[in-house]
Amino acid sequence: MAEIRGNAIRDLAALRKTETLPWDEWGRMTASYEGKTGSDYDLLIDEVAETCAADSPEAVDRLYSSADLRFPDDVR
Repeated sequence: MAEIRGNAIRDLAALRKTETLPWDEWGRMTASYEGKTGSDYDLLIDEVAETCAADSPEAVDRLYSSADLRFPDDVR
């Protein structure tokens, strides 16, 4: 499940024209891979998936501004 969550977040970043690598982690991704996230994170990922599928650049921009989802400058 953690891979699916991570890929959903990477998809959101890609819609913002942010190139990521498969092993890049940010926000709560690391906690997700370690099994340390709860149902609130699953709801956030559901929102990410719905937003990615909705074809709404405004919704993508709004969601991407979250600290858990925005690709940080210090990852690379």
